[in-house]
Amino acid sequence: MSGPARATQHASSKSAVLDVIRAAGTISRVGLINATGFTGATISTVVRKLIDEGLVVETGRAESTGGKRRVLLQLNHSSRYAVGVHLDHAGITYVLTNLGGSVVARISRAGAGAAEPRTVVARMAAEVKGLIDGVGVDHKRVLGLGLVSPGPLSSDTGMGLTPPSMRKWEDFPLDQELERATSLPVVLDNDATAAALGEHWSGGIGGTAISAALYMGTGIGAGLVINGITYRGSSGNAGEIGHICVDANGPECWCGARGCVEVLAGPAAVVAAARADAALAGSAGLTGRARSVSSDFAAVSRAARRGEPSALAILERSARYIAVAARTLANIMDLEVLVLTGPSFAIAGSVYLPVVRDELDRAFFSRAAHGVDVRLSRSAATASAIGGAALVLQSELVPLHEGLRLPENLADSEPAALPASGE
Repeated sequence: MSGPARATQHASSKSAVLDVIRAAGTISRVGLINATGFTGATISTVVRKLIDEGLVVETGRAESTGGKRRVLLQLNHSSRYAVGVHLDHAGITYVLTNLGGSVVARISRAGAGAAEPRTVVARMAAEVKGLIDGVGVDHKRVLGLGLVSPGPLSSDTGMGLTPPSMRKWEDFPLDQELERATSLPVVLDNDATAAALGEHWSGGIGGTAISAALYMGTGIGAGLVINGITYRGSSGNAGEIGHICVDANGPECWCGARGCVEVLAGPAAVVAAARADAALAGSAGLTGRARSVSSDFAAVSRAARRGEPSALAILERSARYIAVAARTLANIMDLEVLVLTGPSFAIAGSVYLPVVRDELDRAFFSRAAHGVDVRLSRSAATASAIGGAALVLQSELVPLHEGLRLPENLADSEPAALPASGE
């Protein structure tokens, strides 16, 4: 990928410059001119505004290449913060990130369960306050809250179509109630899309043009990032890879279709298969009343890691179905990078990763032209919450118009920074 950052249509020159500095890590004013195509005068004006607002700082100088050493710029990471919240039936994960998307605090609490939405929202507001206060961050520096959950979310329709465990949340005015309870602006999105944005924002997928995050929590989904833009589709349902049919005569899924990847290979299917095996159910502690799908899936995964063949066979069967769905997604999108992320991959990624890699190495349609880099997220367990915070950072600081991308090589080709010593 090459070309100036003006190919990525940011909402303003300020947002374009800030995004380039974020992506580059450190960069000089000359580097910004080269990366954005803006004039020197525009860069000087915009950089001065960003410094005055405390968003950017001068961080030293590059080594001399024969002339005056260039002053390097970077984000002032502690100038702004964002909260990300992943709401699920089984658990709620909270993160506080700085301006660069790095996590500075995180907590996990009990999930929504069977409680009424308004009761859960009141608890969430208290837990968000505790998260921020716990690290001594000034609430005025918190830009907002990104809330993510399974299925599509919007301010118009609430959760709309939800898994059975979250049916109480259908059509609940979630953003309005949470804004009222936290006094923070709230941005909504689904967990898979948020995870993809979080990987992109934090550098997990670099400057790749076409990438996806394959997400597995209690369900299965995918988030798509095209030239730095998360692609959501016309109704926010793009990437529902869990509802790709892999068996036309298969069992009925909760979505109403038959033979979906999720009903055949999702965590609930893995748990059901393990419970049907009396010996495995006993050794994995699955006898008796069912717990949450998440905890039971973790128990099966632990059994597989202990070397129990039946547990490993169940997970590998699941992985083969998911690998076929991943190949379908890669073929349609002509993917360059696929990141496996989400709480279930955090637990069992070591089983799924080689199976998905093998499928794409062997059968990806465009493999003669390029491969697909399949990797496991470094923050799989909290990726969606991190993505929720990234939603806030992007919408507030670097809003984008569709159709733009950052250049691949943002570095100045300058040596490492030296301590600043005045002009």
